[in-house]
Amino acid sequence: MAIDRKLLPVKAHFFFLMAGMGPVLPFLPVFGKQLGISEVVMGIITSILPIMFLLAKPVFGFFFDVFHGARKALFLALLMSTTVFFVMLTSLPLPAEHAPCSGYLFCQNQTERMNETTCKIVCAGPLNDSDISVCEKLFPECSESCNFNCLPRPSETDGNTQFYKGMIFWLYVVFMSLGSIGFNVINSISDTVCFDVLGEGQEKKYGNQRVWGTIGFGIFALLGGYAVDVYSGDSGIKDYTPAFSIALVCMICDVLCCFSLKLPPLPRSENIVKDLFELSKNPHVAVFLVFTVFVGICDSFIIYYLFWFLEDLAIEHNYTENIKLLEGITIAAETLGAEVIFFIFSGKILSRIGYGYCLSVCFFAYGVRLGLLSLLQNPWWVIPIELAMQGPTYALCYTTIVAYASAISPPGTSATTQGLVAGLDDGLGYALGSLSGGFLYKWLKGNNALRVYSALAFICSLAHTVLYLMFRHPSQEATSKPSGDAVEYKSPELARETTVVAS
Repeated sequence: MAIDRKLLPVKAHFFFLMAGMGPVLPFLPVFGKQLGISEVVMGIITSILPIMFLLAKPVFGFFFDVFHGARKALFLALLMSTTVFFVMLTSLPLPAEHAPCSGYLFCQNQTERMNETTCKIVCAGPLNDSDISVCEKLFPECSESCNFNCLPRPSETDGNTQFYKGMIFWLYVVFMSLGSIGFNVINSISDTVCFDVLGEGQEKKYGNQRVWGTIGFGIFALLGGYAVDVYSGDSGIKDYTPAFSIALVCMICDVLCCFSLKLPPLPRSENIVKDLFELSKNPHVAVFLVFTVFVGICDSFIIYYLFWFLEDLAIEHNYTENIKLLEGITIAAETLGAEVIFFIFSGKILSRIGYGYCLSVCFFAYGVRLGLLSLLQNPWWVIPIELAMQGPTYALCYTTIVAYASAISPPGTSATTQGLVAGLDDGLGYALGSLSGGFLYKWLKGNNALRVYSALAFICSLAHTVLYLMFRHPSQEATSKPSGDAVEYKSPELARETTVVAS
């Protein structure tokens, strides 16, 4: 089979970009947890961040469309700045008063040297022998003649207030936020670049390019998780320096690859805002945009709270020693299993059943996935669930959204359209999902919160199917061919025919 050389830089970019993000992105919430950030505060942070995505993606996409000549320069600048912000997280010291001891147990070295040393452990529940052993390793001065007193963990309004006013917390928020915003903008523009290189009418070949990002993400997330466990040794504190070092090397390789990208000339839109406004008034497109938000809501809990849930299960079942390895294996299972398969065959699936039915199937798959995760008792059982379910949820759904957005975008608005759609998905959708997820996790605990999101996904699957059947174009009724080419959401041609484009 002949290799299309013009697509090699695109494949290499996806591989190294996602390889660089694999050791970093999944661990950002638990990295913050180790610093002492609660699930509610993390929920607030991760609900504000997607609003920034919602604003940043269309804005950068707009500039990308307007300043055609500077597209590559803007792209490279974003890559390099995002790398710097994430690497800066390694400069954050772990505050002594919030040194993690076996997961979410917090230790304070408050010694009272009278007849003996007293180590006061701030924790969420009674200490067991394993907890005491970990704290002894963290504080050697407490290992002899020591009484361990378990104090109630401070609430958000007392003991932790000073931490949230401190420099470490705010530096984490700033570096994590700027890095995340940069990556999400890059991700959106990368899709635009890919579709530009593929050319008009070739949207369903996207999955064959994007799959290389999945492979890179899975391999290097596993390596990163394993390296963190090995480098940290027996300490209850996880040192993420190896993960960020791997990310730095991969991102440098990505920048070098992007220098060889050749972006084709594209038509310009005279009025991008008006073109998109007219497009969004089409009922078929409006339904698509609304349910793109619900995709983000369903996906956000897995993105932000799956590892949080796994770490709580690990504490309950005494699996904390290899928790980062488990998390790395989980990511590898997600990305190197069904996700690869569904990215490769997503084009054929879309050709077979169309964008509309495909999105309904994805919602149903999210319901199954979230429901299965809610049944977990042993954290290691997450691996077969994620191995099988990441493909029909994330991979197929993501391809459906970005390919349809590319297909319907008016000439000269591809980057802005991708930015708008991505902003609704992992911007507004993630904001709503992560904020509600933080409070649901706090009130209902992880397994019950997962059940709530599972029910939401099943409702979305049914509701989307009904609305799609109500609003699809009359010319699409019962037009499937014997060869198996089924109806689509609304074809790009029909979308353009019913859209008034600014002259």
